[in-house]
Amino acid sequence: MASRRILVTSALPYANGAIHLGHLVEYIQTDIWVRFQKMQGHEVYYVCADDTHGTAIMLRAEKEGITPEALIARVLQEHQRDFAGFNIAFDNYYTTHSEETRTLSSAFYERLKAAGLIDVKPVEQFYDPVKEMFLPDRFIKGECPKCGAKDQYGDSCEVCGSTYSPTDLKNPYSVVSGAKPVRKTSDHYFFKLSDPRCKTFLEKWTQEDEHLQPEARNKIREWFEQGLNDWDISRDAPYFGFEIPGAPGKYFYVWLDAPIGYLGSFRQLCDRTGLDYDSFVAAGSTAEMIHFIGKDILYFHALFWPAMLKFAGYRTPSQVYAHGFLTVNGEKMSKSRGTFITAESYIEQGLNPEWLRYYYAAKLGAAMEDIDLNLDDFVARVNSDLVGKYVNIASRAAGFLTKRFGGKLLPVQPTLPQIHAVRAAAPGIAAFYDSREYGKALREIMHLVDETNAWIDGAKPWELARDASNDTRLHEVCSQVLNVFRLITVLLKPVLPKLASSVEAFLNTETLDWRSIDTLLAAGHQIQPYTHLMTRVDTKQIQALTAANAETLQPAAASPGKKKQEKTVELGAQIQPKDEQKGTDAAKPPSPPTPLPEGEGKFVAAEAATITIDDFSKIDLRIARIANAEHVEGADKLLKLTLDVGALGTKQVFAGIKSAYDPETLKGRLTVMVANLAPRKMKFGLSEGMVLAASGDAPGLFILSPDSGAEPGMKVK
Repeated sequence: MASRRILVTSALPYANGAIHLGHLVEYIQTDIWVRFQKMQGHEVYYVCADDTHGTAIMLRAEKEGITPEALIARVLQEHQRDFAGFNIAFDNYYTTHSEETRTLSSAFYERLKAAGLIDVKPVEQFYDPVKEMFLPDRFIKGECPKCGAKDQYGDSCEVCGSTYSPTDLKNPYSVVSGAKPVRKTSDHYFFKLSDPRCKTFLEKWTQEDEHLQPEARNKIREWFEQGLNDWDISRDAPYFGFEIPGAPGKYFYVWLDAPIGYLGSFRQLCDRTGLDYDSFVAAGSTAEMIHFIGKDILYFHALFWPAMLKFAGYRTPSQVYAHGFLTVNGEKMSKSRGTFITAESYIEQGLNPEWLRYYYAAKLGAAMEDIDLNLDDFVARVNSDLVGKYVNIASRAAGFLTKRFGGKLLPVQPTLPQIHAVRAAAPGIAAFYDSREYGKALREIMHLVDETNAWIDGAKPWELARDASNDTRLHEVCSQVLNVFRLITVLLKPVLPKLASSVEAFLNTETLDWRSIDTLLAAGHQIQPYTHLMTRVDTKQIQALTAANAETLQPAAASPGKKKQEKTVELGAQIQPKDEQKGTDAAKPPSPPTPLPEGEGKFVAAEAATITIDDFSKIDLRIARIANAEHVEGADKLLKLTLDVGALGTKQVFAGIKSAYDPETLKGRLTVMVANLAPRKMKFGLSEGMVLAASGDAPGLFILSPDSGAEPGMKVK
């Protein structure tokens, strides 16, 4: 097999919050793939960095009374600790606030400018006269210009689902100071993604099979149909970031230097170790460059980033692999329920990080599908698969071998059926790992584990041990069992590297790689005394974990003009909020809304005023069946739903859930609607009600679904 040379990255976590279990989906997925490739003997480098620039960093540092540099240095140490705790083996973990990334960002800009792909346009935005700064959308609130709802963000209404520009808000105020913002015009720098050269290149690059997953290509086609817009790559002072060459007071927007941070981290690794940087990143490179990302940042990695690389004279990505989001117990992560779990708290509660690595791997495939961490299933699967089945193989033979035969093995024939079964399955399992179908790989491995345990049940070593005349047969069986256990460990090692290391020490064997499948432990080989390789998950540990992560969110001080209090939740990196500062429509991707590193604002959950039962009885909540769901031409966020409400007939509703649902997946589902809401005329048609959906501490919407047995038209009381 020819050796591959591969540069691998994961998306950069934002330096404004802790690593949590949602983040770890991506890093565990990437780490498993990298470990597998290295076990194959390929030359692979896995790099990442903290994403350290932006308004949110600047404001948080100011709030803490420290410099942004001190803040990001502290968070960098915390992130490195958390990743190490889950055995994420970066070859280099760095920071985007580095000379390497600064130099590269300036070089990218100058090359794109020389290519005629940088434009300067005036942009009118809201400006905070107290803080003397332009305000990102998520730092402006006011009354919705469409429905009048109070305390809505500067880009969309969470009540009626309307989208608008921040300057359309009524009675706006700055979330930063509470002051009324004023309009102010400033020159902004744009990357001309609409240039015909970019369009021609991207139409070809995005539709070539090897670069993107099928569902990603389909989404890209939608964006092409809507048209590619220029991208605002600048921000005005005050801003924590890199100043644009030749443009005093103008800074590179964080999303420009963030992907360049991949190359900055790799540059630092190359300078430190003597690697040939250009052989991996220069145009015409024969190496591979592979990005693992969340599906929410596909627009940047599949459009802006390849175009930047192409026209700045670099090689373009070989593949961009996008994954879905994490839910916990079927819902978004929640601080109040204790399921917004940080990596640090998981480790502090004494849970084995490889339990989570295994559980995620068992759920992960190659598609952009969300996965769910069901805590009850987590306990059951880990205890059954890893302890009750896999580790049990070793424990059933090791004691006999140590006590009766000095820990020395007899020779094992490679024709043994169970040895043959593992070796025969290995190529298919390798193919699953390579294609990121980890769930399929683990199902195949667990099938081998089950077959091995059934084989041991048939051999009955515990019965052989009762009669000394069976010692030779007992010795043979135990030697065979441990050889099979070693081979299965090779297959599991990308997922369970620390456990595999413990097995290597117990078996007193070499460091296992994929070629170890071809060898067996020699006659006379001596193992070490057996100790427990893994303990079971105790449900009390899970209870303690959720309790440790549950928070009572205290109301924050009311902003000017508010009649209700709010509780604010600051989130960590990579669950992406809205664009921090969009400016004109030309600065926006057409769909979905521009996702940015988390921390560029706060998600605010309003604490409702008390109502009486009479108030509640005025709302007519009904079960509805979604008879049809379809896209709305010209609408970024809306889906058109046709609802069957039983005796009430059918209702047409426009719901702002496009970012969360494919229309095809909604057809036939039951949900809950407000049936007596006054119809509202929208430019797309008449909306005759409202579908209920949940949202919380993390981005995303979840429509309500009643239990089976509910019928359209039933009242919800």
